[in-house]
Amino acid sequence: MIRLVLVVSFVVLFLTLTIPVMIAESVIGRLNPGLKSRSSLAIVNWAFRCVRFLAGTKVDYIGLENVPSDTPVLYVGNHRSYFDIVLTYPKVSRPTGYISKKEIEKVPLLNVWMRNLHCLFLDRKDIKAGLQTILQAIDLIKSGKSVCIFPEGTRAKTEGRLLPFNEGSFKIAVKTGCPIVPVTIVNSAAILENHFPFIRKAHVIIEYGKPLCVKEIPKEQQKHLGVYFKQIIEETHAKNAPNI
Repeated sequence: MIRLVLVVSFVVLFLTLTIPVMIAESVIGRLNPGLKSRSSLAIVNWAFRCVRFLAGTKVDYIGLENVPSDTPVLYVGNHRSYFDIVLTYPKVSRPTGYISKKEIEKVPLLNVWMRNLHCLFLDRKDIKAGLQTILQAIDLIKSGKSVCIFPEGTRAKTEGRLLPFNEGSFKIAVKTGCPIVPVTIVNSAAILENHFPFIRKAHVIIEYGKPLCVKEIPKEQQKHLGVYFKQIIEETHAKNAPNI
């Protein structure tokens, strides 16, 4: 229980005490949008590292050298926990917009920081609105920012058993030509979801696979990119799971 209290207290204090910072970031954004992106990234990454420490989470990061630093990428990963964002965001090498479900946009103050970080909100019930979100993500990539999406669309309930990947998610890479970096997350549900609402110490492994451009993938498999990358992540998960 104490870890839950510590994490919740920190998040509430962070969101409340950084209201003046949000205002300052808004002013900076009008004068220098690039500086705002970098400063917001640094501030939120610090907060996420604090949350990870308070939760008592040990993370082994594998393959960070695979992530290109000179070009925006599309991260695609499996999704088991709310902590997946907390654990992966501090390792992005440039401003990165995560695609989140629409409901999160209603959370006060948190939604401000998410917009500062170029996050997009996906309405899973509205196909037209969902397409608009994908188009916004394409624009982000073209502007030099990376994008992260969890193609399962929601959190999987069983460790190692991935839900089908939404093929529409990969249009971001198809339309921009950006590299796709598969991100495999092992055991993140052990932090919270396996014993909700309690937060417990956990060991998580996150592996970043080699980046692949769509044109580098065999043509027949380009038609089913969701299946192709789901298999990569499942195989990587199976490889790393015994090390937990």
